[in-house]
Amino acid sequence: MIEKIKNNQAQDILKEASLKQSEPSKGSASNQADASLQVSHDSLIEQAKQIPTEDASVVQQARQLLLSGQLDTPENIKAAAEAIVKFGV
Repeated sequence: MIEKIKNNQAQDILKEASLKQSEPSKGSASNQADASLQVSHDSLIEQAKQIPTEDASVVQQARQLLLSGQLDTPENIKAAAEAIVKFGV
């Protein structure tokens, strides 16, 4: 059986709870924890630095093809558009 609860006990509990809530937290003033997001991109930078040298020659070939106008044919334009739709930019 549940024992009777005295009304003044409930009031005392509520008073204590409200006093604890109104008091500033003592630990928060001395706690200087940093909640900022720490992200390191070092591994991505290292991967970018290690691009194979073949890529430079491919870029040079593409530049020469663009400058010569050989890529401006309707077939090449259509193929490029299809590749963009299929694979994205």
